[in-house]
Amino acid sequence: MNQPTMFKPPRRISLRPHLIAVLGLLVLAIIYFSPVLSGKTLTMHDVQEASAAAREIREITQQTGEKPLWTDALFSGMPGYMIDFPYPYILVYKATMGVVNLLPNTASIIFVVMLSMYIFLVVLGCNSWLSALGAAAYGFGTFGIVSLEAGHVSKLFALGYGAGMLAGVILALRGRYWLGAALMGFFLCMEFGANHIQITYYLFMTVGLYVLIEGIALLRSGKGRQLAFGLATLALAGALAAGSFGKRLLVLNQYTKETIRGKSELTAKTTNPDGKSPSSESKGGLDKDYAFAYSYGKAETLTLLVPNVYGGGSAGGLSTDSELYKAMVSRGIDPSAAKQLVEQGFPTYWGDQPILGGPAYAGAALLFLFVLGMFVIRGSLRWWLLSATVLMIMLAWGKNFLFFNELLFDYLPYLNKFRAMTMALCLAQLFMAAGAALGIQTIVNEKLTLAQLRQPLFISLGLTAGVALVMAVMGGAFFAFQRPNDINILSQIFGEAGKDFLAPLVSDRQSMLRSDAFRSVILIVLAAGSIWLFLTDKIKAAVFYPVLFAIVVFDLFAVDKRFLNSADFVPKAEASVPFSPTPADEQILQDKSLGYRVFDQTGSFMESNRTSYFHRSVGGYNTTRLRRYNELITYAFQNNFLNILNMLNAKYVIRPAEPDPNNPQQQPTGPVALPNPNVMGAAWFVKTVQLVNNADEEMAAMKTLSTRDSAVVDKQFTAQLGSLPAAMDHTGSTIQLTSYRPDKLIYQTSAAQDGLAVFSEVYYRGNEDWQAFIDGKPAPHVRANYVLRAMRIPAGKHTVEFRFDPPLARTGDTIDLICNVLLIALIGFVIFHEGRNRWSQPMPEPEPVMPTAPEGLKPIQRQTKSKTR
Repeated sequence: MNQPTMFKPPRRISLRPHLIAVLGLLVLAIIYFSPVLSGKTLTMHDVQEASAAAREIREITQQTGEKPLWTDALFSGMPGYMIDFPYPYILVYKATMGVVNLLPNTASIIFVVMLSMYIFLVVLGCNSWLSALGAAAYGFGTFGIVSLEAGHVSKLFALGYGAGMLAGVILALRGRYWLGAALMGFFLCMEFGANHIQITYYLFMTVGLYVLIEGIALLRSGKGRQLAFGLATLALAGALAAGSFGKRLLVLNQYTKETIRGKSELTAKTTNPDGKSPSSESKGGLDKDYAFAYSYGKAETLTLLVPNVYGGGSAGGLSTDSELYKAMVSRGIDPSAAKQLVEQGFPTYWGDQPILGGPAYAGAALLFLFVLGMFVIRGSLRWWLLSATVLMIMLAWGKNFLFFNELLFDYLPYLNKFRAMTMALCLAQLFMAAGAALGIQTIVNEKLTLAQLRQPLFISLGLTAGVALVMAVMGGAFFAFQRPNDINILSQIFGEAGKDFLAPLVSDRQSMLRSDAFRSVILIVLAAGSIWLFLTDKIKAAVFYPVLFAIVVFDLFAVDKRFLNSADFVPKAEASVPFSPTPADEQILQDKSLGYRVFDQTGSFMESNRTSYFHRSVGGYNTTRLRRYNELITYAFQNNFLNILNMLNAKYVIRPAEPDPNNPQQQPTGPVALPNPNVMGAAWFVKTVQLVNNADEEMAAMKTLSTRDSAVVDKQFTAQLGSLPAAMDHTGSTIQLTSYRPDKLIYQTSAAQDGLAVFSEVYYRGNEDWQAFIDGKPAPHVRANYVLRAMRIPAGKHTVEFRFDPPLARTGDTIDLICNVLLIALIGFVIFHEGRNRWSQPMPEPEPVMPTAPEGLKPIQRQTKSKTR
């Protein structure tokens, strides 16, 4: 067998075609996001929620010049680790993002994804055209675009930097040790900066696959030393990259143990009616039902080929040509009202995910090229690209492939900390785009003939266009086009007549599948036709590459625009103010007293940061909320609603306005703010202390506790309590909050006798990260009422202070500084060395020694040919 000639960069690289290609990708991103040129931007729901959560921290920073490390804006208080935390020494990340931020907003995100993918494909040996094709296919994969529309910016950056990280790993294991280490170190540093640990974790899984597959190839070809040295340099660079964000990684590792991703202290005795505690099944991670709630159906994976197999998104929208519109008009609904209803996003999605912004569409033409690539690419790369794609798809199936994913969830370290496994499909897009580009590059480099490619072409057409054609013609025989709650949704919209509209809706879903399936067939045939024309010398490379690029980009652009288009952009001024105050908000904001909180009953208070934007909120939205607080709200709040609100210092309750009984026809004007007359303030003295043995007894007590008079404390804190009287009379005693900053609270006390004061502040790593002082001297404090702080206060007048100053953060700053300087030195050394040698070293390729391919994937026998391309 001939030795492969692919994936070896030329001794001297001309930068001009690459610069032109990169500039072209930037232009492509700006074209798609052209409204940014007129000063507009995307609102992005998750960005708005994050902005609301961080508002308190940023306002205090502007006022004082110092960023608080704790916020009281949501969940009655939590560390700022996942919201807005100071990292002064992340030098590499700050410098890089300074450059990225010079580019047009929104377009810069997709450009970073494409640029990193372009580097990855150049490292694999693709020319500028094919590298650009694969980069565009990765950047404009529909699932990624839908994620951007939702505001998952960190996910997109993590996906982008991940491609560059993979490029460095490949270089190092192929013998370009220091170049690979520097490239991997830089992109891994940026990967940690993107702060989407789930995507990073999935990337590490694919790196492990590559090391396994490539390592076997190297060992079997007698290149064990190359493998060892490559891994050693990668380990060094990886350590510097991780250390460059050492502070974040240290505090997050510590914090995660205290969140809903950590292990609960509760057992199954005092929690849910079904007898399950939040973490009883997941051994310290998320509950499986929660983690697997978003799982891609096996058949739903056909959306990679045909976007509307399952109806598109949850708010897919229909046209006036739809059967549903016609049915509505025929039943007497005003045509303009019917038009507005169907066009504004009718629930066309019929899969079993709770909500879906849009399908994971890889691109029909791209998928065809990927399948073809699996026939023509040789060596370990083919097996890595194929196995990584399959692994990511299986992960995305979640509960629909439970015997595999449950095994990983239970035994693979840290995997049980993540939810929404469907996002693994974004990484499947990476490997499919790479396989497509490398497949075409192989055809060109190996000078394959039409005779050699005839069978792979027909098989690839059958597996893609053939499947799409079957769905177009016989889709109704395979799919039901219904979901269980269709009737309920239709009844909410149309009342008792809702069931009459189910048949038209099903018909529209069938039509969506049929039209998209035929569309996929046409695009695949066009891609296959361009390859046939190229192989038969009907067109030259100068035409072939742009035509193939145009087919792939047009395919993805057209589908992407269904979910993110110019109508989604708004002026920056509008996007910068995510929420407008209601009269209720304005009423509460007139109260300038310190430390009080607000409980908002107008929606799901644990699923939104709207209240946090204006007030210190009892609720909020963050997937890393503290576990004990979440458990209190889940298991005791409904039983002891008022007492728990009172102890959390919820001074105001926002409620929906009720109709005027004297004028029931008049619609309510909006939510109203009601003062809570029984709120207990920032701190108070209790009369009795109830000692309990464990978390179960704490929770049971909280369901009935009179929080004004009593406190529940775990016996583990007995020593800190000292010898308190059984009953304490605090007539005339006072305790008042006199200075408020989320991470620094000062109280003045005047106590008639020694007693226990309870503070309406969340307990977190007490006496370690949160330190307490009485008259400037350290004093212990304890956890009371399951989530709050409490402290023994001596008789007389005293000043009590709480400070949040986690020691691990200070240690992390030192690690950040050292590792950033060393990483910069490594990158600088490699740039100098490579520049001096002008990239003159070829990249060795190990001899392909993988096991024989299964039937249908056998390598094509290369033949020497006289003609050239």
